[in-house]
Amino acid sequence: MAENKNTSVQTGRLSLAIDRAVYWFTRHWLAVFNAAIAVYVGLPLLAPVLMQAGATGPARMIYTVYSPFCHQMASRSFFLFGDQYAYPRDLAGTDLAPIEAYMPEIPEFAGISPDVEEWVSFLLPARRFVGNEQMGYKTALCERDMAIYGFVLIAGLLYGLLRGRYNVKPLPVWAFIVFGLGPIALDGFSQLFSQYGVALQPLSFFNAIFPLRESSPFMRTLTGAMFGISLVWLTYPHIEASMKQSSSSYREKLEQEGSLN
Repeated sequence: MAENKNTSVQTGRLSLAIDRAVYWFTRHWLAVFNAAIAVYVGLPLLAPVLMQAGATGPARMIYTVYSPFCHQMASRSFFLFGDQYAYPRDLAGTDLAPIEAYMPEIPEFAGISPDVEEWVSFLLPARRFVGNEQMGYKTALCERDMAIYGFVLIAGLLYGLLRGRYNVKPLPVWAFIVFGLGPIALDGFSQLFSQYGVALQPLSFFNAIFPLRESSPFMRTLTGAMFGISLVWLTYPHIEASMKQSSSSYREKLEQEGSLN
């Protein structure tokens, strides 16, 4: 009997602890989200800092952890501590020195053709190459992903400042599709299909629609930023409304139990 009573008491304490934790989260969800995003986007920036400092082990651990979530191609990533902030393919048509100019001196690219038509053989070396003293070291997320999560964080912080003063309404779904999803999809898929059309003969018909192209760092950043901002604008007001409703329910429950501190 005493054992059953102790079990009941422990179960009640656990239930109360869970209720309090959920109530706390409903009131502080935005801070939790922003903190999580800050860590997620901060670690890829820390990786090149660690490489520059000589802490290659922890840096490569970060690259490895993020590897399943991003292609990490050197030609599509930001670099720190080097000649330039990015090294796009020559096809991108920027004022930056292209990565092809550096390839002969990079061991990972030994024997790899710089011809754009041979881009399939370029993929793995571009993924493996982390950087060097001259070029600097790449972030653990590509330019587009850095922009997406970076601007999710910026928009989340801005939402935190505005939600107490204004009734921020969600972005309409059609506006998210047009201004958030549309540009990033067009930029990404037009590039992807154009390069598949060149690399794979059965898919050469793609090039009739999408001429061979490589997106620039500016376009990757712009479309990523538009997607990140639009995503926050679309979802956070809905989450806020749901959290307020849940917070009210849990507060009432805890008050009835006399457990609200």
